[in-house]
Amino acid sequence: MSDTTAGNNQQVSEVPATGVPAQASSAPAMPSLTEIISVVKRGDTGLAVGVLVILTLMILPMPPVMLDLFLAISIIFAVLVLMTSLFIQKPLEFSSFPTVLLIATMLRLGLNISSTRLILANGHEGTAAAGNVIQSFGNLVMGGNFVIGIIVFAILVIVNFVVITKGSGRIAEVAARFTLDAMPGKQMAIDADLSAGLIDETEARTRRRTLEDESSFFGAMDGASKFVRGDAIAGLLITFINILGGIFIGVAQMELSFSEAANNYTLLTIGDGLVSQIPALIVSTAAGLLVSKAGVQGAADKALASQFTGYPKALGMSAAVMIILSFMPGMPMVPFLGLAGVAGWLAYSTTTKKKAAAAVVEKKKAVEAAPKPPPEPPITDALKMDELRIELGYALLPLINGKDQSGGDQLTEQIKALRRQIAGDMGVIMPPVRILDNIQLGANDYVIKVKEVEAGRGLLYPNHFMVMDPSGGQVKLPGTHTTEPTFGLPATWVESQYREDASLRGYTVVDPATVLSTHLTETIKGNVSELLTYGDVQKLLKELQGEQAKLVDDLIPSQVTVSGIQRVLQTLLGERVSVRDLGTILEGVSEATGMTRNTNTIAEHVRSRLGRQICAANLAPGGYLPLIALSPQWEQAFIEAIVGEGDERQLAMQPSKLQEFVGKVRDAFEAAAQQGEVPVLLTSPQTRPFVRSIVERFRAHTTVMSQSEVHPRVKLKTIGSI
Repeated sequence: MSDTTAGNNQQVSEVPATGVPAQASSAPAMPSLTEIISVVKRGDTGLAVGVLVILTLMILPMPPVMLDLFLAISIIFAVLVLMTSLFIQKPLEFSSFPTVLLIATMLRLGLNISSTRLILANGHEGTAAAGNVIQSFGNLVMGGNFVIGIIVFAILVIVNFVVITKGSGRIAEVAARFTLDAMPGKQMAIDADLSAGLIDETEARTRRRTLEDESSFFGAMDGASKFVRGDAIAGLLITFINILGGIFIGVAQMELSFSEAANNYTLLTIGDGLVSQIPALIVSTAAGLLVSKAGVQGAADKALASQFTGYPKALGMSAAVMIILSFMPGMPMVPFLGLAGVAGWLAYSTTTKKKAAAAVVEKKKAVEAAPKPPPEPPITDALKMDELRIELGYALLPLINGKDQSGGDQLTEQIKALRRQIAGDMGVIMPPVRILDNIQLGANDYVIKVKEVEAGRGLLYPNHFMVMDPSGGQVKLPGTHTTEPTFGLPATWVESQYREDASLRGYTVVDPATVLSTHLTETIKGNVSELLTYGDVQKLLKELQGEQAKLVDDLIPSQVTVSGIQRVLQTLLGERVSVRDLGTILEGVSEATGMTRNTNTIAEHVRSRLGRQICAANLAPGGYLPLIALSPQWEQAFIEAIVGEGDERQLAMQPSKLQEFVGKVRDAFEAAAQQGEVPVLLTSPQTRPFVRSIVERFRAHTTVMSQSEVHPRVKLKTIGSI
């Protein structure tokens, strides 16, 4: 068999010689050596030649010296792939990895076939039959015992096939799947950025190309991982065939003893397997590093170093654990203490670097946050106006900062509740209340301002209580006598120790914050028409839904403007009529605008639509509506005193007559008050606006109703007449 092999080698070596005469006969047609080298140097031609050489290894026999050379190339090529995978910044920089993986796998399989041919043909000659590389690997790993070599080879195959290849293949599969699933969303994001002008067309094209490259790369990596798996399976089969076939040839054909044949062929086969599996293991590790680097930017060493040193506490805890392990019985102390020292030094140095970096950042922030001359406020700030403001003396600040000794709630909490109450009672959202301290006020004084104009003033005593007699008399308790700021009733400020005594006597006891919030409530209700702005009306109209929203579209601006709606609502709020039922109000406005454009006339018609609501707001505890009627004589007097036509009507009554009317109204309501009644003044629809304009000047809280506003089902009780 050896003679046949030698003959074949001799025949192959003579092929170039036989071609010399032919070359000489056609010298002008053959390229020179320089031209051949220049063609091979070209990238595409060189790659094609390399692939052809790999395919040739699977077909033609190879001498041991050339096999050693190609095995060295395979190992260096695998190391080069691994180093490249470690140093690249992102996976797409090594997008040719699937092709490289295929070429490396083909190279190893070709070398396996060539080495198998040499092992089976020349294995009986000794352990150097397949070259020095395979012999050296076999002797180094086996150490004279082929069982050890088989076990080590099996472990390498398991590590490569079961652990690294399977894991990297799974990562590539998942990455490819999620990359493909996320592609439509990423493409839409690129289109959105392009439409918004955040990127130009060139950048958008580059991003789309990168996105396509990512999907193609991970898809190719998913398929390329199958090459490594097939290579591992092929390595196992080739090793098994080489051992069995070599022992059979050595014993049956070369007349070797079984032990000698087993030793020679096993060493050669295991050496060959190791030479093939080590580059395969290196390339598989490179593939695993590459696909697992999908979410990490930068080289692997920098990424790992920055992430492992990002938490010095972890390094410190690791050092402590290694110190504890070093003192355990039977443990080698030097390795553990050495590693503990390294981990501790890393923890200390990392902490020091972080503190230095933090100090630099803090210093930079301190420089940026250094006090600078405040910019001059724009002149427009002087035009801003507070809708509602409360100014307090310095002794009243505890009402804001916390609960005083009286145990009352904070003023701010009561104001929050007041805003909800006003919204429910009046149907409008009161503006925010600004609370300021004013050193120009007395220590216990406060001022309520509406649009920065004083609308109320009072006096409060912290840690005291205001006590009032419900009958209107003077309180008979020691304290500071005063007047209740909201309604002008006699009151007394008493210390907290008299609170229980006042309650037992039937007095009304109120804490300071409640006194102020009550005064604020009445002030807001008395000025709510001025606080209703154009913007507030727009918000109320926008919040209407369903059919009421359609009513707004039909009403505005064809029949009335938003300003007209605002004036109607201000007229109603001026007489403390809630505008919460905005739908009914708009219906009334729609009906009235067909007859007139006068705001007061429209408001009077809306009041008739809100009759049930107005009556319900003025019912007595007994469920009836107490009223004082205007006599026919006074009705006639008011009608005769009205001058003008249409929207120009005015009241022109003699001053003496007005004075007489004011006196009679005051007497009638005072008599009703003595009976415990709070009646309304009932007039005809024609005279109601004019009667109201007079009554509101001396009895602002008195309700003036027209006969058209009285709901048919309301129980009436006449208290008197004027």
